[in-house]
Amino acid sequence: MKYAIILLAILGFSFAPQQYPNADTIIKNIDDNMYSNSLISTSKMTIYGKRNNRTITSKSYTQGSTKSFTEYLAPAREKGTKMLKLEDKLWIYSPSSDRTIQISGHMLKQSLMGSDLSYEDMMDERELTDIYNAKVTGSEVIDGRKAWVIALTAKVTDATYAKQKVWVDQERYVPLRQDMIAKSGKLLKRVTLSNVQKISGRWFPKKMNYKDMLKQGKGTDFEFVSIQFNPKIPVHIFSKASLKK
Repeated sequence: MKYAIILLAILGFSFAPQQYPNADTIIKNIDDNMYSNSLISTSKMTIYGKRNNRTITSKSYTQGSTKSFTEYLAPAREKGTKMLKLEDKLWIYSPSSDRTIQISGHMLKQSLMGSDLSYEDMMDERELTDIYNAKVTGSEVIDGRKAWVIALTAKVTDATYAKQKVWVDQERYVPLRQDMIAKSGKLLKRVTLSNVQKISGRWFPKKMNYKDMLKQGKGTDFEFVSIQFNPKIPVHIFSKASLKK
């Protein structure tokens, strides 16, 4: 009888469902690390082509999820190009033509400067908790780090991607990989995040590789050179007048 009880106990532990942490808590921790009320950063974007690579540097200002301004600094071909986002509107100024155009509708899905990022990718700066419902589906190891696997399903109609599968560092609560998925279930884009550092009391991945899964190639590396969380940004930065200054 004693051995039967021991056997049942072993079997009970073997078949007991694994307990996962609350998914909403996990994505709230991600938001606390990845997003801020304001942001000033300089970055470089390396676009890997079939024959050669291009690296573009820029400086960006962001206020919440509704305002952002970016000026491209190098190379000479892109220098002086500026982008302004206000709410759901995006304007681009080209110094070569001295013209400002508005990007809207299906044009937002187009490639940003030939990269694997679209204008939509750059524009959607909302927190995950505002866009998705979350569920923990498992635990895996990514690049030697234990990660929770999170399934995200859009709860708003204007989400850039209907679904995401996200691998989240169990200790630092930053994404290590994000699969962007269409409503049909087709994998559209993969983001691999690395060079995680502690900045201003938060964990943040300074390097991200964006890979359009519908195209060949190595994707596009996006790397932060410098970053400031929650700085004060002059109001005039987020105006159409700033595009031609």
